[in-house]
Amino acid sequence: MTALSYRAAPPVDPGLVSRALEVAGRLANDAADVIAATAGRGARPGVKESPFDWVTDTDRTLERHTRRVLANEFDIPIVGEEFEPDDRALTSEFRWVVDPVDGTANYVAGLPWCVYSLGLVDAHGPVVGVIADPYHAQIYAAARGRGMRANGMPVRLPERCDLRGGIVCTELTDGRPWPGMVEFIQGVASGSCGMRVLGSSALSITQVALGHAVAAVLDSYHEWDVAAALALAIEAGAVVLNRSGEPDPLPKDGLLVAAADAAHEVFSWWTGS
Repeated sequence: MTALSYRAAPPVDPGLVSRALEVAGRLANDAADVIAATAGRGARPGVKESPFDWVTDTDRTLERHTRRVLANEFDIPIVGEEFEPDDRALTSEFRWVVDPVDGTANYVAGLPWCVYSLGLVDAHGPVVGVIADPYHAQIYAAARGRGMRANGMPVRLPERCDLRGGIVCTELTDGRPWPGMVEFIQGVASGSCGMRVLGSSALSITQVALGHAVAAVLDSYHEWDVAAALALAIEAGAVVLNRSGEPDPLPKDGLLVAAADAAHEVFSWWTGS
């Protein structure tokens, strides 16, 4: 595994970052109100490709609202879970990525574990990330080089992490265990850690940023599932690695996010190396 440091990213216009944080924060507050008011109350779910891959009127409504507000405020393409992406996203310097309800199956069931996730991304990874957790009345926000905040209060992981007795999160892939997941769970158990599958990729990563979990491993995901949460984790002091063990602020095909001094051991459980 390589040294745990990222390539330096070029600076982003501070005015753009500040405005992005402000607008994303407003959208997150709007989404938190809607999710809290409607979760588990006749959410009218439909399905996508599998019977457990829910989509609801709330998903569509929140994404439409997000797209409308962002289009009025910025000339930046938007990629979201529920609607076709803007073709400019392939060539634009920046793109917004939104998951209006990450953890939709939990939302439909009324389980208090889902979030609204909105990130601003460039070629070097997340620039801004904002997540609304309505069940804990929290808005988590981060921007490149500016740190992470929870309801405005700074969040920073401690310098040392005790891996033993900690929680490690993962998620299923299309409702099924991913290749190597059984061996990974065995590795976690051998390290005297507990495993949790929580049903929200964004919240799993966010638990690492908050110091509630020591690591999270995701085998498969979309960019909108993870971009905002990775902004939080990086700015809180966590490390993000790709499958090769290289620091990568936005991996495309599998990721590990962990407290820095836990990353090597959790990576060995993930890859069997």
